Amino acid sequence: MTDRSGSRKASNRYYQGPISDHFDGLRFFNPDGVEPGGLSDLLKWKLSGGRARWPNPVVSLFPPARPDKHVFGDALRVTMIGHASMLIQAAGLNILTDPVWSERVSPFTFIGPKRAVPPGIRFEDLPPIDLVLVSHNHYDHLDLATLTRLHERHAPKMLTPLGNDAIIRRGVPDARIATMDWGDRIAVTNGVTVDAEPCHHWSARGAGDRRMALWAAFVITTPAGKIYHIGDTGFHGGLNYEAARQKHGGFRLGILPFGAYEPRWFMKGQHQNPEEAVQGMKLCNAAHVAGHHFATFQLTDEAIDAPVKALDAALRQEGVEADRFRPLRAGEVFDVPVV
Repeated sequence: MTDRSGSRKASNRYYQGPISDHFDGLRFFNPDGVEPGGLSDLLKWKLSGGRARWPNPVVSLFPPARPDKHVFGDALRVTMIGHASMLIQAAGLNILTDPVWSERVSPFTFIGPKRAVPPGIRFEDLPPIDLVLVSHNHYDHLDLATLTRLHERHAPKMLTPLGNDAIIRRGVPDARIATMDWGDRIAVTNGVTVDAEPCHHWSARGAGDRRMALWAAFVITTPAGKIYHIGDTGFHGGLNYEAARQKHGGFRLGILPFGAYEPRWFMKGQHQNPEEAVQGMKLCNAAHVAGHHFATFQLTDEAIDAPVKALDAALRQEGVEADRFRPLRAGEVFDVPVV
């Protein structure tokens, strides 16, 4: 078997399926996109000395939230746990995105990016969890220890892009998992559906499995409105945002990353910055945004307060009201206005 360059290759350890416009038979890829940097680029970045120092400890602006068991009707509520982990409550359903309660996002428990602020909801205070969305397999988004705890306590259904089920089943062999390719739709319940849509990112759990599992954004359609959740993405010229608007018509809420973006020469293809996140908000026609991917784990070079400062400037430049794009801190509860 050969890859697109004609070289010999091994089999995919997570997924076997037909070749498509974003899968070459071994690895997934972003059509007309930018591949992540290699080892030499990583070393260049790590040795550059540009990393800002975060305060230790970080003082949370909000106490841990104690969510209601359910919300109904027109209500749409998002509670920030930290990073890309959020509790979405709508139509009587409780949905977690990329849940991480671990202290580190790393293959090891003793080294790697450490949590700077406690989770915004204590694990024991979670309401009954119906659904878990796992956007891709990086350790700050797919945390096997947390998924195991959730399965033991709540036994939720888990939705994840192709190949990630093989990773999850290593820790949770009897989990209820449905896998999704870009363009797939799954009916959940109560008039709620979930679509998997393209985003510009990549995947890896180690040195030998780069891009062997798919990454995706999710569109959650509920009686209370549509939600566009992106766990991680590069801006990619706004193409995926425009496609989401054309397919879905717009959103009551976008859940968009706007942190972990420096240095730009290394991160630009995979992590959008605040200016690009605001452009994405406008392109996808999101009435409101819950911003994430900042001030929880120090993954990149920028200072802890840099994303919010840059976001404020971008909103002013684009003429977007500040209360429409909320950078959510751990424990913060956002009751999304009715459109």
